[in-house]
Amino acid sequence: MLSQPARAGQDPASSSQIGISSASQTGTAQADARISGRVVDPTGVGVAGAAVKLSSGNQADQQTVTDSDGRFAFAAEPGPIHLTITSAGFAAQEFSGSVQSGQPLEVPQIILSLATVNTEVRVVPPQVIAEAQIKEEEKQRALGFIPNYYVSYVPNAQPLAPRQKFELAWKTIVDPVTFGITGAVAGIQQAQNDFSGYGQGADGYAKRYGAAYANVAIGTMIGGAMLPSLFKQDPRYFYKGTGSKKSRLMYALATSVICKGDNGQWQANYSGILGGLAAGGISNLYYPAKDRDAGLVFQNALIGIGATAAANVLQEFVVRKLTPNLPAHDPASGSTGSGVKSHSLVGRAFSSLGSLVREGD
Repeated sequence: MLSQPARAGQDPASSSQIGISSASQTGTAQADARISGRVVDPTGVGVAGAAVKLSSGNQADQQTVTDSDGRFAFAAEPGPIHLTITSAGFAAQEFSGSVQSGQPLEVPQIILSLATVNTEVRVVPPQVIAEAQIKEEEKQRALGFIPNYYVSYVPNAQPLAPRQKFELAWKTIVDPVTFGITGAVAGIQQAQNDFSGYGQGADGYAKRYGAAYANVAIGTMIGGAMLPSLFKQDPRYFYKGTGSKKSRLMYALATSVICKGDNGQWQANYSGILGGLAAGGISNLYYPAKDRDAGLVFQNALIGIGATAAANVLQEFVVRKLTPNLPAHDPASGSTGSGVKSHSLVGRAFSSLGSLVREGD
């Protein structure tokens, strides 16, 4: 078969050149295009070492880092692209665009903004802090076994909620050592035949024991929970621990008649003083008739204040050294609080002496 002749005016060599030209254009369409750009901080200075990730539907992801001037470059096939730029201390930035065949893509300058610092602030309710501090106080035992609950070695301790004041009073009343000290006081009273109207023997001892325990329970509840809740006062003694011995002595003595309210203000110790009077008045209901004397109520209240002052002096200079497992205490970290009538069993050992004065025989 004869080959088809070339068209008139067309050189066979020219047809061959046209085919080569078409093939060359097709190769250019598939060639990679250059993507470049620059990453800067808010002041316009190039960010070196920023990570730049290129994602494209036509090829695998690529990643590079910026140079010392913040510049980067990629070779990519035509089509949509997505850049993700990250750097320590800056918020991540993104850029989306499209690459055209044979045309370089200059990405607009990418400005990294400073990363937002999220600070977590945990707000703990004051009652929760007070509860934790009470738990520490409940571990305080002089000589390792005598409860010393009503003393705080934390100078800026949180004030107690009414519920916490009642809980602390209750734990003091039902502590085994409370029963033991009460038994010793009743035994001394029986040996001296105090409150002779109770008689002797087991029956007399039981009556003295009941009266002595009632004094402790009523005094602690009224002076350590009820009135402090009503007057918004703190029933604890706050260890001072700083200053001269004279200043600490004066502090311990003064805190038998003044106290710090739940609002942080100094005020007269209504809770301790009225609590002693109230407990003494109520005791007239169960002491023998001949031992009921209104004058003795006020006399014993004054003795109770003196006993509290003595107990506070012991707390300030002696008891801390005899109490293991104390919480960390740094007197210089803040101002001290105040003490009121001491309801600790250490203080009660002195206060109990006041009950021995109450004899009408």
